[in-house]
Amino acid sequence: MELVLLRYLHPRMVFSSSEALNFLNLEKGYKGELKSDLWLKGLTDEWIILTDLLLEYNGSKFQIDTLIIACEKIYLLDIKYFEGDYAIKEDKWYNPAGILQKNPLHQLERCETLLKKLLHELGYDFKIESYLIFNNPEFHLYTPSINSAIIFPTQLNRFLKKLNTRPVKLHKKYYQLAEQLNARHIVESPYERLPPYTFEQLEKGLLCPNCKTFFSDESLVCKKCGCIEDGEAAILKSVKEYTVSREKDNNE
Repeated sequence: MELVLLRYLHPRMVFSSSEALNFLNLEKGYKGELKSDLWLKGLTDEWIILTDLLLEYNGSKFQIDTLIIACEKIYLLDIKYFEGDYAIKEDKWYNPAGILQKNPLHQLERCETLLKKLLHELGYDFKIESYLIFNNPEFHLYTPSINSAIIFPTQLNRFLKKLNTRPVKLHKKYYQLAEQLNARHIVESPYERLPPYTFEQLEKGLLCPNCKTFFSDESLVCKKCGCIEDGEAAILKSVKEYTVSREKDNNE
């Protein structure tokens, strides 16, 4: 929902550099999650797959992109849609511009630790295997050593085949675990993370569904890309955007 709201706002206001970067990262992350969902359809039907969980243990929140429940084992997958040439030097990660990044392996380790403690609290003692999944074919990582927790785009199919070789027969307790984790999912308000704005500050008008520029007249023919919009569809979309963007005022 945060991404949907930012898509509504982006053509109608000026984002700061940090806001624009956050928007770009959310778009890339969402694209990576869609690719991951498609890839996971290659698993057999017996698996239990949970996605986009926000959990908390002892006051510490942690995000799980994909959690796969198997027989006596849980796979914790952190999906990354990084693009370009990254490098690891002395356990530090650098992006293509040479800027120091948060080490995703450290983040994965924290997530695994908190999940293990939460599972123990719930009465489960399953083994957890954690992996960083890079699914952008334009990604490369220069690393001084092989790390079995990192799955590169060229390894995705082999990794999936490896998972499918495990005999899987799940009974009631596994579905109970899935229900317990879903019940603990924290739903945060996306309005709290939006750039500050008032409805009156937003640029008004109907937007081209293709290139997101404003229609200049009532013909609903985009002067930039030539897209022709249906009048009823354009009005309904604008009503939806209006309703959602006004909701921020109500939340405040």
